[in-house]
Amino acid sequence: MHKDELNIIKQAILNEIEGYEFYNMAAQQAGTDESKEAFIELANEELKHADYLRQLFDKIKNSSEDDFKLSFLVDPPSPNIFDWKKVDKKYTSLAISVFGIGIQMEKASIDFYEDAKKNSSFEEAKKLYDLLIGWEKVHLDQFTKQYNLYKEVWWNDQEFAPF
Repeated sequence: MHKDELNIIKQAILNEIEGYEFYNMAAQQAGTDESKEAFIELANEELKHADYLRQLFDKIKNSSEDDFKLSFLVDPPSPNIFDWKKVDKKYTSLAISVFGIGIQMEKASIDFYEDAKKNSSFEEAKKLYDLLIGWEKVHLDQFTKQYNLYKEVWWNDQEFAPF
């Protein structure tokens, strides 16, 4: 009945699972327990999003029009603000790589949801996409700040400063 929205949600679940796997992989490469913990927190955040989207998918896959609209009224978990001080500066190359890839993943997700919103005819779905865009923008902002911080540290470590 709402095949396009269901396909978008299925892809969104996959995107979150890919993020989960990526941050788990980063945690395994982390050099300190604090860094590992920070990346595991990110991975768990992605799992929470995937779980919310799975529940939403299950609610709307066989629903009537009214049930479809009601399914979108449940608030998803909001993204957490992380304490990035946990990532040890000794591992700036890893941090730069993780946050650089994370930035690209978040931008791709934002583009995906903006396109879905543009092409949807359901106001409830558009509200959901706005919410999902907001999730991704929070992470994008966090990752960009951290990337820029670690980039400066890395440049200094490489003796590129003061240029």
